[in-house]
Parts: sequence; C-alpha cells; structure tokens
Amino acid sequence: MGTIISLANQKGGVGKTTTSINLAAALAKLGKKVLLVDADPQANTSSGLGMDIQHIENTVYECLINDIAPTTAIKPTKTDNLFIIPSHIDLVGAEIEMLSMENRENILKRVLKPMRNTYDYILIDCSPSLGLITINALTASDSIIIPVQCEFFALEGIAKLLNTIKIIKSNLNPTLRIEGFLLTMYDARLRLSAQVHDEVRRHFGDLVFNTVISRNVRLSEAPSHGMSVLEYDRSSKGAKNYMNLAKELIRRHQS
Repeated sequence: MGTIISLANQKGGVGKTTTSINLAAALAKLGKKVLLVDADPQANTSSGLGMDIQHIENTVYECLINDIAPTTAIKPTKTDNLFIIPSHIDLVGAEIEMLSMENRENILKRVLKPMRNTYDYILIDCSPSLGLITINALTASDSIIIPVQCEFFALEGIAKLLNTIKIIKSNLNPTLRIEGFLLTMYDARLRLSAQVHDEVRRHFGDLVFNTVISRNVRLSEAPSHGMSVLEYDRSSKGAKNYMNLAKELIRRHQS
C-alpha cells in the first residue's frame, strides 16, 4: 500500500513546491510510481511540471467539491512514473464551499483512498496556510515533510504548525507523524546557513533529514521550462540533492 506524505509549512518561500516537484521526480527516477497532488490554489506545482493550468478540465477542485473520480483528474508528466492531480485558482473558493459539507476534514482522504494501491508514494503540496485544505491534506497523510529555509527567522511559525499537527493527531489522524524537517536554500558560503542548520538540528535532532538542499540556479530555472530539475539538468547540484533525499526517504521506509 502506498505512502501519503504532505509537504507543508505555512511560511511561504521555504522551497515547498520546489521540493514537491523534485522529490516526486527523484522517487519516480528510482522506479517508484508517484502521484503528486497540487493542493495549492497558486498551482505552481502544476505549471512547474508543464501543465496548462488555464485549460485543464478536471483538477483537485473538482475532486473535492464535485466528487469526481480522481482517476479522471490524473495527468501524466514528462517524467516516467510521475503523475499529477493539478490545481487551479478555483481552489481558492473550495474552503468556503467545503464548510457546509459533512465530514469536511476527511474529503481528501476519501478522494485518495482508492489511489493507495496504485502508487508507491502520494505527495501532497500544501498551500502556505493552515486552512481547511491543508487540514484535509494532513488528515489524509501518513506523515509530513516540513521544509525549513536556511535563512533568518527560519523557525518562525514552526510552533504553530507543530500545534496544528498535534491537534490533528488528537482529533482526526492519530497515526500522523513528522517524516522529517528538510533544510533548504543552504549556502555553504554563508555563516547564517550554518547557524540555522545547527539550530534546527539542535531543536529537532533525528527528525532532520541528513540531506540538505543547496541554493542552486538550475533549481530556480527548471519550473519555467515546465520540468523538474532532474529533467532539466540531471548533473546539477540541485538534481543530486533531491536524488539523495529520495534515497534517504526510501531507506527510512525500508528500515
């Protein structure tokens, strides 16, 4: 049965979407069948994998609100073994529409349940908020990856996210666990990066991934070409970082 992992941090600009795209692509390159769910109304994950978000008929919005089968919304990507349920700006209004729905925190869990037997990994790219759709993602997930950028105020807001996870564990998903904290935008030339790296490790210990994602121009360029960095430049530092992360994640699940 496949593993469902949310990538979440209500603080924007931490490399969450970059990680969603490239971790999913790296897992696919390693032979895993992967479904990426874009649960962010900005739809950057969708456009970053080459989806024409203006002309997609079925998205995660239709799955949540109109109860369409997720199989009708799944699209292939340029990477073998990697598929996506794209997002759309309509998702902005979904939270209001979901408020009146029965069992509203479990809608995404119900959508993804039949997909577990088809995919090895289902990754959910959450929006930078702790709203109802993010709560749905965490309720549907086995675990959560929390990207943390190696910059000033890196830990800002983490306490609020951890409290949300605690509430969800208590009320909606008792088996939810933190897969790991992922340090992103690391620059070995900067003392600040090293300080943040050490601070996060001091706070969270073994919950921090050994793999660190370095600042890399190729990582920034790849989405504008509608592809992962592994398709765009597989020899780049960014591509190697995400391959290492995927291998580390697989090892964790095998142990």
